[in-house]
Amino acid sequence: MFSTPQDFSHDEDAQLMLRVQKGDEVALKEIIERWQGPLINFFFRSINSVEQAQDLAQMTFIRVYRSAAVYRPTARFSTYLFHIGRRLLINEYRRRQRKPAEAFDPSDLQQVADPSVHEQGDLRELEEIFQQALEHLSEDQRTAILLLKQQELSYDEIAKIMGLPLSSVKTHIFRARQKLKAILGAYLRPGKSDEKN
Repeated sequence: MFSTPQDFSHDEDAQLMLRVQKGDEVALKEIIERWQGPLINFFFRSINSVEQAQDLAQMTFIRVYRSAAVYRPTARFSTYLFHIGRRLLINEYRRRQRKPAEAFDPSDLQQVADPSVHEQGDLRELEEIFQQALEHLSEDQRTAILLLKQQELSYDEIAKIMGLPLSSVKTHIFRARQKLKAILGAYLRPGKSDEKN
């Protein structure tokens, strides 16, 4: 039941982190290249700001680098990485509670000019609706559902990242799904796909 370093010898990222521990800057670069996008997506879904999501991702990598000397592969590297990211996210939520929130401007997202402007408009609208729905979730519900669906982590990994019992994680995910279904249900009308026929 207890994890040992040998359990994660197949985890390429854990092996890269062990190389970082020995001062290998190329390994650090590879970790950043692999995980920058997923981290930014995780943060963006949680805080609705591309710029702040990028800043939080950068801060996460700085913490990973600074803690390389004490890193031990007792879990998948993604679990370790998102645990650090989640702590930074909690700090960001606390900071925001002390400062007035900035309004989200959807034009902050880079839009690619494409002939299918109508489809892009629909996708932007759906994205905005989903973002608004996420804002109705508690921080724990939002983190758990994003780690499950966006990062495809297991319930056990999410429990380790969040520092919660497995049963609590399952409850947060269940409640998040219920809330999202209720909120999004109003927007996703049955028969909408039939209008094209």
